Parts: sequence; structure tokens; C-alpha cells
Amino acid sequence: MAIEKIDTLVVGAGQAGIAMSEHLTGHGVPHLVLEKNRIAEAWRTGRWDSLVANGPAWHDRFPNLEFTGTDPEAFAGKERVAEYFAEYAERIKAPVRTGVEVTSAARIEGQGGFRVETSDGVIEAQRIVAATGAFQQPVIPPVVPEGADVTQLHSFHYRNPDQLPEGAVLVVGAGSSGAQIADELNRAGRKVYLSVGPHDRPPRIYRGRDFVWWLGVLGLWDQAAMEPGKEHVTISVSGAYGGRTMDFRRLAGEGVTLLGLTESYEAGVLNFAGDLQDNIASGDADYLKLLDLADAYVARTGIDLPEEPDARRAFPDPECLTDPVRALDLAKEGISTILWATGFRQDFSWMQVDAFDAQGRPQHQRGVSAEPGIYFLGLPWQTRRGSTFIWGVWHDAKHVADQIAIQRHYEGYRRPGGPRADAV
Repeated sequence: MAIEKIDTLVVGAGQAGIAMSEHLTGHGVPHLVLEKNRIAEAWRTGRWDSLVANGPAWHDRFPNLEFTGTDPEAFAGKERVAEYFAEYAERIKAPVRTGVEVTSAARIEGQGGFRVETSDGVIEAQRIVAATGAFQQPVIPPVVPEGADVTQLHSFHYRNPDQLPEGAVLVVGAGSSGAQIADELNRAGRKVYLSVGPHDRPPRIYRGRDFVWWLGVLGLWDQAAMEPGKEHVTISVSGAYGGRTMDFRRLAGEGVTLLGLTESYEAGVLNFAGDLQDNIASGDADYLKLLDLADAYVARTGIDLPEEPDARRAFPDPECLTDPVRALDLAKEGISTILWATGFRQDFSWMQVDAFDAQGRPQHQRGVSAEPGIYFLGLPWQTRRGSTFIWGVWHDAKHVADQIAIQRHYEGYRRPGGPRADAV
């Protein structure tokens, strides 16, 4: 088979790959986007049935296309989000090739560029943008043996309450996914236990404005680096049921039993750390900090937004918080399922290039790799706090495309009357 040649190969046609294509097209960079499934496949099959976007439709979008048929203040469902990216790809005429999996990429020594093996043949590319995103390989901690008498699945594979066997459910992880799934299961009549680790907990709406607006006017989306010590702190926010602040005391009052961080397992018993009160208190402090910043902004600017004193009134402390459970006998409590909402790891095993540290993490500066010709897009905190959000990845893609265009400019330089620089 003939070897296909392209200037820039983008791997992945989710939000990162589509954004990358738009900016490359704007620079006139010949490129191809490969996707092993369908456009935005993770939104279609890597999310539960009732998932909605975590931000309102006016905010969680690319700048050049609004969500049609969706109230700007509403939270678009996962299928609508997937359709949005497909519509966007068609609108910008993105050169997407679906159903093609990239299996390996390696530098072509002495020639420049990379040889890319795919399920549809070989491609040679001068540059590669890994736009496979932050949610690649679901991670289940090795706490409970696979042979234990309980169903275990990751939130990536959860769809709805009817999918699970009868019985109580332990949800491990109280970020946005774990908290929303625990809420859904509880509303469906299941007995739910929720293991709560360190988390940030913003208000959904305060003084009439969504928290995404507050982060914007306060400049917090542009925070360049995570605060020290918060590397494993997740955010718990939800657009479900019209959008409500995720309050764990409220969940407990509605029937969910809160637990500390899941620690160990032995002979059918799960043990939990004694950190539940600290984790809840830390989440409360994060919540109140944003209220304080918002109030200060109103006072400073004089903007006319109504006061909201009720936002500072806490729900009563449930018994599971004042007297935390430290161990659960799964059989005794009727727990038939452990649902692990414990995040993902990135998988760049297909890239045989010198672009990673000893732990396999990309080495880059705002998406520009330490390995010439290799770029990354869609990484957490790639340039700012908002990098993994729909609008944030669009801006990151612009920077990466700018750097590619600059590099091509130098490569294409010709001395007066002489050959191109790359031909010398």
C-alpha cells in the first residue's frame, strides 16, 4: 500500500481534535484528524445515560457556535453535546477520518517527521498532535480483589440504576461523577454509601449567576497552576436536575451514608479513613471562599446582584458525619455493587517518542512537547484551570496551532536566490 503523507496529523476527534482542526485550517496547515470511533465518542459511550454538561450551554461551547435548540441557561445532555461537536466539524469542514485507530508513532531517523501505523495503513507526518484528551483509561484502585463477592465497575461503564444488580451500592469518589451517580442511585430508591475524599465544592448559582460566570469575572479560570497540595483534589459540581449545588450534608439528609476515603479491604469488610469530617470541612471552606470573593467583587464593582444570605446556611450535620462509619461488612449491609468514580489515567503507549517523563507523563510547555514535532492538547491544566473544559481546550488549541504555524514559517524560509532552509 502507498504511504500517505501529511504535514500535521491530529489523533483524536473529540473536543480537542475538532478545536485543533479549526485553528490549523485558519493557518492554512494541511492536516488530517484520525478517530478510532466516531466524533466525540467519549460523550456518547463513555458517560452515563442522564449525564448533562457541568456548565450551562451559554458557557460550555466553542466561541463560534452556540447550542441550537437548547436554553442558554440549561445544561445540555450528553447526546446533544456529541451532536454539537459533529455539527461543528461539519461546519468547519474538518478533515476527520473516523474508524481509524493509530497503533504506533515513531520518528523517522535522518529524514524528519514520523511514521504512524494505523488500522488503515501507514501515514508519514511532519508533526503529530495527540488530542486524545484527559479521560483515556479508567482507573480502579487495587483495593478489593477481582474475585470478591461483589460487582465492581468504573463510572466510565455505568449507564443507569437498572444496569446494576439489586442491593445497596457503594460509590467511591465524590467528584462530579461520583456525587451525581450517588444522587441518581439514591433517587432511584437504592441504599447508597458514598466514600468522600478531598474535594472542592463551588456553589452552582450564587446571587443569580452560575459559578462558571463567577470564575470568569474573578479571573480564576485563567489560574495557571494548581495550588500546591491540591494535586488529588477533585471538583464536585452538577448540572443535573436543572443544576443544584452539590452539598453532601443535603445528600446525607436524603438518605446517602457518607464515608471517609476508602482505605483497605479484608475478608468482606471495607475500611475507611477517619478523614470524612476534614474532607467535608475543606469542601465547605472552598465553597465559602468563592462566596466571599463574589461578595467582594459586587462591593468593588457596584454591580446590581441580589444578596443571598441563605447560601451561607448549612444543612444539619447528619449522624454519619458526627459519628463516621470506619468499616463496612459488604454482605451484612447488602452491598452488591462497588462503583469506582476514581478517575482516569492517560495512555500514550502508542507514541514511541522521547516526550515523556519517567512516570509516562507528557513533558511540554503549554502543549508544545520537549520532542520536536510532537504536541499535546486536552491535558488537565495544560495552560490554565479551564484547559479540560470545552471552551478552554479551544483556546489551548489556538496556542498550539500558532506554534505549529511559526515552526512551518521557519522551515519554509528561503535565502534570496537560494534553496529552502530545510533543503540545505
